[in-house]
Amino acid sequence: MPEPQKTVVVVEDETDAAEMFAEMMRVSGFRVLKSYSSGPAINLIANEQPDVVILDVMMPDVSGLEVLKYMRRKPELAHIPVIVVSAKSLPGDIQTGLEAGASVYLTKPVGFLDLKQAVEQVLQRSS
Repeated sequence: MPEPQKTVVVVEDETDAAEMFAEMMRVSGFRVLKSYSSGPAINLIANEQPDVVILDVMMPDVSGLEVLKYMRRKPELAHIPVIVVSAKSLPGDIQTGLEAGASVYLTKPVGFLDLKQAVEQVLQRSS
């Protein structure tokens, strides 16, 4: 019997980037759900319990880091791996993201293989 399709939630306010990440994950065989802002993303993540979240930091409403911190405080969400994808690429930014609970921190622009490898890596760790 085939393994059930894994779900990835993409949280990205730039529609082009969100669609690009979503397409990268669809091509890799994942079920993809998207959110363009943090508030709805929290509800989507809580309701769907995805296998992985791809999360932008700079969002128009609530920072992606706040979403990440919220997830890490909630026992039902704390186990979900989060890959932060951000234009913020200074060492301090990366450290802040990892300290907030990111499983992996990637800087934009992100290539297909880097994103796919990061998703596979966090899925292996969490299984």
